[in-house]
Amino acid sequence: MDNDFPSLMSHVSIGTDDLERATRFYDAVLATLGCKRVMEHPGAVAYGRLYPEFWVQIPLDGAPATRGNGTHFGFLARSRAEVDAFHRAALVAGGVDDGAPGSRPHYGAPYYGGFVRDPDGHKIEACFWDAALDESADA
Repeated sequence: MDNDFPSLMSHVSIGTDDLERATRFYDAVLATLGCKRVMEHPGAVAYGRLYPEFWVQIPLDGAPATRGNGTHFGFLARSRAEVDAFHRAALVAGGVDDGAPGSRPHYGAPYYGGFVRDPDGHKIEACFWDAALDESADA
């Protein structure tokens, strides 16, 4: 794997009808993963560690924001503790539990994640891949 270019994605965007509420939520929740606001435009805010990877915005077409059925956004955590902190912060900031932090062996032994719904109903997750538990790394 190219460690200087590890991600497939450039960025994703989600819609909101209440940007102030959404950014209060994401300011608190994404900070637990070392992320912050990195760019702002009228009606849009981008978060990331170094560059804009996750946008929250008022839909450009003026129609109400919707969420995708079956869609969720997974954020990389650097530890199980970060996953736990993300989940706690999301609940405090107005999110709704959608799967408490824990191991998800059906995703692989090293997988640890926690799921919530943001105030707009988008499903988000923080996950950590514990390389110490990755049996496939020895193969």
